[in-house]
Amino acid sequence: VQLVESGGGSVQAGGSLRLSCTASGYTFSVDCMGWFRQAPGKEREGVARITTGGGSTWYADSVKGRFTISRDNAKNTVHLQMNNLKPDDTALYYCMARPGDCPGKVLAYNYWGQGTQVTVS
Repeated sequence: VQLVESGGGSVQAGGSLRLSCTASGYTFSVDCMGWFRQAPGKEREGVARITTGGGSTWYADSVKGRFTISRDNAKNTVHLQMNNLKPDDTALYYCMARPGDCPGKVLAYNYWGQGTQVTVS
């Protein structure tokens, strides 16, 4: 399975960005999908995740109310709508996916993308 992210960029505080991640390859093994981020000098942080049918979602406390995760299974794509961005949101954002359920630990995810940079000034 390959995950390819898009949609990163630079915005001013209060602005919005929409990240997308498309899975290809053996997508039958992709159930849970999500995003994590890592900023220089900071620990990896799980941001959001969503179950196969989209019925359940989880968010880090730091992004609740500002970020929304969604998915389009027909296109094997997951999106992360990020509103009211803050400088603390600056990081490299990675897509992640795995078969089965949606655990909180990023290392439990079999597949990671290459990352897309989000910079908020």
